[in-house]
Amino acid sequence: MAHKKAGGSSRNGRDSQSKRLGLKAFGGELVNSGSILVRQRGTRFHPGMNVGIGKDHTLFATATGTVKYSEQGPKGKSTVSIEPAKQ
Repeated sequence: MAHKKAGGSSRNGRDSQSKRLGLKAFGGELVNSGSILVRQRGTRFHPGMNVGIGKDHTLFATATGTVKYSEQGPKGKSTVSIEPAKQ
């Protein structure tokens, strides 16, 4: 007996939904407090001044201001910070 599946049935068609990760606000951009800056898995980017981190490692602004990306420390870790807007 040949082991041949019935013709016409596809074994494909399963895939997870895209998670839409990545940068949501870029350097120099003006953001409001509470705005999401980065959606990520793990701490690819670390929070700096005026930036909070959620339980899924999402970085968000805790103050209104300008987004700034930089590398800090001896290991050159990428950090995201907010420079407060001048009133």
